[in-house]
Amino acid sequence: MLKVEHKSVIILVVVFTLSTCIDPYSPKLKGYASLLVVDGMITDENASYTVKLSRTIQDQNAIPLKVSDATVYITGENGNRNYLINKGEGVYKTDSTGFRGIIGETYTLHITTPEGTEYESEPCLMQSVPDIDNVYFVKDEDVINNGTERQEGVRIYLDSKKGDKNNYYRWEFEETWKFKVPTPKKFDYIDSSTIIPVRYPKEFCWKNRKSDEILIREVYSGQEERIEKEPILFIATNKSDRLLIQYSILVRQFSISKKEYDFWNNLKQVNEKGGDIFAKQPFTVVSNIRNVNDPKERVLGYFQVSAGKQKRININFRDIIGMNLPYFHYKCIRIEKGPDDYPVTPPYNPPVTLDEIYATYCINSDYYFIEPRYNPGTHALEKLVFARPECANCELTGTITKPDFWVDLN
Repeated sequence: MLKVEHKSVIILVVVFTLSTCIDPYSPKLKGYASLLVVDGMITDENASYTVKLSRTIQDQNAIPLKVSDATVYITGENGNRNYLINKGEGVYKTDSTGFRGIIGETYTLHITTPEGTEYESEPCLMQSVPDIDNVYFVKDEDVINNGTERQEGVRIYLDSKKGDKNNYYRWEFEETWKFKVPTPKKFDYIDSSTIIPVRYPKEFCWKNRKSDEILIREVYSGQEERIEKEPILFIATNKSDRLLIQYSILVRQFSISKKEYDFWNNLKQVNEKGGDIFAKQPFTVVSNIRNVNDPKERVLGYFQVSAGKQKRININFRDIIGMNLPYFHYKCIRIEKGPDDYPVTPPYNPPVTLDEIYATYCINSDYYFIEPRYNPGTHALEKLVFARPECANCELTGTITKPDFWVDLN
């Protein structure tokens, strides 16, 4: 689905609402008008397609307001209306059993807001797209911080089969990886005489991230029509836990029109300025959606129509071992404390108890008790071990639910 993420939406707001002469400060926008933001796409894939509606607000750093209770439908060349189901929070979905895009057909998006304002997209032709031939990775390095720092890692590339006179392409990807927290919570502390093993330690979880990068390419006349070694993503192996156990990436390929290519290319140029957007005078990023009764009204976003192809690859830790790359290390420490770690000066300073140590770290401070430590000779409880929550509970940054497609490669 169309990935006009918050980052892109915020930039679009700035593009449309700032004046042409800009000083580097946070402006109070005059003559402000709330703009409709449309985020939607249909393909020929067997899936439920999504359209998201929101409105810009005057604070350019805030999240756009959701547009609920709109009427949204898609028409094809036969004029039939395929209504989208209102899922709430500005999200509208098609019925996957009742509607599916067809290559060669033309589709138009129609929107009626709760206030009765009507919008529609230009008619969009669903073009074919070639199959993805291969997705693979190689050892590589990346240059960051204006060329002052180099990062080692792996770069993921794509090869595509020859298309049917396709000249413009766009890609998006979704990453999923399994990770393990270094100091999992394996015991519950009741008191110094009652310590219970946790039945299901939250040690292994999965993280997921959808791309917000703008990945596009134009194939010029006379060039080889087959896409080869298209860079998709670079992963610095010492900056992330992605490649420590098992990693999976799903890459999707679309064939887009010249106008849509220009839309993404313009947006990409603004994005590349990052926080330095004031260094460049903004230009118009043209949408293909208009107000039916007021064509001068500006609308943000783009309704995409394209056939889609996808391919998934998995990368196991053993695939990385032989590449001589730096590894990621969690910034986690174990704190082990027992009564012997606190000085005793009777009668004014009595011995500290294990219960008091537990209360200090787990009740009065934000730590997890993870396990006990016993004397190897006497087997007496000597210390309690603590760690930060994010180092002890994987669900704080991921999910313990295994994805449906996941197969462990160990």
